[in-house]
Amino acid sequence: MSEQDEPETETTADDPIEKLRAKRREAELGGGESRIESQHEKGKMTARERIDFLVDDDSFTEVDPFVEHRSTNFGMAEKKFPGDAVVTGYGEVDGRKVFLFAHDFTVLGGSVGEVVADKICKVMDKAIENGVPVIGLNDSGGARIQEGVDSLVGFAKIFERNTKASGLIPQISAIMGPCAGGATYSPALTDFTFMVQDTSHMFITGPNVIETVTGEQVSKEELGGAGSHSTKSGVAHFSCPSEEEALENIRRLLSYLPQNNMEDPPRVQPWDDPDRAVPEVTDIVPSAPRKPYDMSNVVGRIVDEESLFEVHGNWARNVITGFARMDGQSVGIVANQPRVSAGTLDIDAAEKGARFVRFCDSFNVPILTFVDVPGFMPGTDQEHNGIIRRGAKLIYAYAEATVPLLSVVVRKAYGGAYIVMSSKFLGSDVNYAWPGSEMAVLGPRGAVNILYRNEIADADDPDARRQELMDDFREEFANPYGPAKRGYLDDVIEPKDTRKRLIDDLDLLKRKREDSPPKDHGNIPL
Repeated sequence: MSEQDEPETETTADDPIEKLRAKRREAELGGGESRIESQHEKGKMTARERIDFLVDDDSFTEVDPFVEHRSTNFGMAEKKFPGDAVVTGYGEVDGRKVFLFAHDFTVLGGSVGEVVADKICKVMDKAIENGVPVIGLNDSGGARIQEGVDSLVGFAKIFERNTKASGLIPQISAIMGPCAGGATYSPALTDFTFMVQDTSHMFITGPNVIETVTGEQVSKEELGGAGSHSTKSGVAHFSCPSEEEALENIRRLLSYLPQNNMEDPPRVQPWDDPDRAVPEVTDIVPSAPRKPYDMSNVVGRIVDEESLFEVHGNWARNVITGFARMDGQSVGIVANQPRVSAGTLDIDAAEKGARFVRFCDSFNVPILTFVDVPGFMPGTDQEHNGIIRRGAKLIYAYAEATVPLLSVVVRKAYGGAYIVMSSKFLGSDVNYAWPGSEMAVLGPRGAVNILYRNEIADADDPDARRQELMDDFREEFANPYGPAKRGYLDDVIEPKDTRKRLIDDLDLLKRKREDSPPKDHGNIPL
């Protein structure tokens, strides 16, 4: 008998299969149609809609869809929903497994109680055990007040998993609504945080509490919106105009990353000629050492076409961090940005660079560093806020890294900033410089002003004498050939050959293995 001839199975209200289907429909409704509608009116998707948008079609498997909280205080016995306030499970993104959880704001405001925390911890544990990235889609009112300390214990369990997973699997957070109080620390412990403009907010204490305690009046957006956290605090790596764009960017980010720390990043089919010359970069970089230009234009022409994906693009803009591809291979990019503050290193730039270098090192992503730096930012504000301690983070990150490190001095590298930016004796594998580049303790002007102060002051024409001494200094010290003579540079290369040389080096260095002395961990200057 064919399948078409088989009699249909009759179901009744008491039928176990029909009962299961009814329970699933109830769970999928979350807090109900009216609350779903309210979510849509705010310009927000529901938890399940976000998951469906993020993962490949028909790839999501839900875990714990029928779990309910056990609280009875404050009328909570009458406020139970299948699955409670979070949807958890696993799916695929571009055919690769991910675990995820999405707070359901339609259920008790997405608040985190004991059961919600346990559901989240379960998928995080599974992600760690299986070596698979974990993604959290946050839209929550925070700790569930009705459950008291149990909700706080739940957050502690999540934080412990975040810390355990750090460096083992990629962790990505998206803030798609409120995220306040203790809830903010889970995204802060993850590797990358996305925020949605206008609809997402993060803060330890909200505007009302701040006004009560300090008298300061501030809006939610100004205090903890996507704009504030992506430009001022650095909490958000990405600020996206819509939830859809945030989710699409998460998919793109994952394409550069391995599943875990034991794997290499995925290599895609190359689409750009590895031998392509890049003569146009010479026209982008001015010969005058103080003239600004956009370093991202230089990097964008050297890496595979259209592959540069900037991270933390709106914060500490004097340094560029991001991912790209070289002949299809995933690489991390760190570059000074002369267009902003002349590319100097300051507190925020050092921390931004250090955090990114350590991520790449954790997940086997080679790092390309493009150097055009006049030094560290001077000033009492920088000194008093710890530029020494915080600048040391970038030194530590590069010196600790065991992934392939390649650097190119594009125009200049002065003083301590030369050392910090992946110099040879911090452990860099390959160091190049372009012919017009300058490397010295100080730039020519600063050097001659110190070395020849009296001679310049006594000259008949101080400006002319200063220029003459600067030219002599540049000829003697501020060029790449002195460092090349000492082996501090592996070669001085023509700019047009940069792409081919770096790709050849990456192919060689993929065999690099480095063993460090056994220890628990170092003590980075936090």
